[in-house]
Amino acid sequence: MAMPQLCWDIEFLKNNPTLQDENYGIPAELKRINYPIRLVRYWFMYHFLRGDAARKGALDVCEIGVDVGQMLGFMRAAAGHGGEKVPLASWDAVDALIRKDILERAGYNHFYEVDLESAEFRLDESRQYDAMILLHVLEHLFRPEELIAKLVPHLKPGGMLIGGFPSTPGSVAQSRENRIRPDAGKYGHVSVFSPQRVRDLAAANGLEVEFLSGAFLMRKKGFFLENYKWWLRFNLWFGALFPGCPGELYFLLRKPK
Repeated sequence: MAMPQLCWDIEFLKNNPTLQDENYGIPAELKRINYPIRLVRYWFMYHFLRGDAARKGALDVCEIGVDVGQMLGFMRAAAGHGGEKVPLASWDAVDALIRKDILERAGYNHFYEVDLESAEFRLDESRQYDAMILLHVLEHLFRPEELIAKLVPHLKPGGMLIGGFPSTPGSVAQSRENRIRPDAGKYGHVSVFSPQRVRDLAAANGLEVEFLSGAFLMRKKGFFLENYKWWLRFNLWFGALFPGCPGELYFLLRKPK
């Protein structure tokens, strides 16, 4: 089983400037940790983009669910803190609430302020992307598969859909989803994902599953073991072996050329 994430650079996670940016709402406990597993969500996306940019050159990217721009902020911080700079041609932002002043300063180019589950949601027909990011977004939607079907036509041939969300074993995923929906608040978690649901989503949209992995065995805010590289590597190894275990799941789905 290939585990490329075990070879990816983690050094720029240490004292990463993203942790110190007050706009991003990073908990204070994480700011004292060398290798916070919380940042792995951005780290996976960074390495997916880095790999494609190495082959294709500058990328056109669309991020769905940008919040205040943590993802692009992490990209910039990585480049200035020992990681490789990923060349970008454009980076568009889609969210229900666009904080345009913050996002423009962060480097976002085009903006779509829209309810992702509304019938009216559409991207500019002329826009095509090398990568579309769905990072901790789909679990907040009642009909995530419908959103994917709207996004895939905007992927260039050979483009990738990347993202992640909390994971649950397939045997209990549906029952958990049924249980959490009635009590979910606004923007709460209403959809539950297992590795099989990701594979089904890919198959329904003609995408190839290029990468699918869990991220950790255990994550605890401010946990002292997160100061050690071996602990992060162990968690990544465990997640790769047991992607269906409760935790988080990260994926790269490729549109055929």
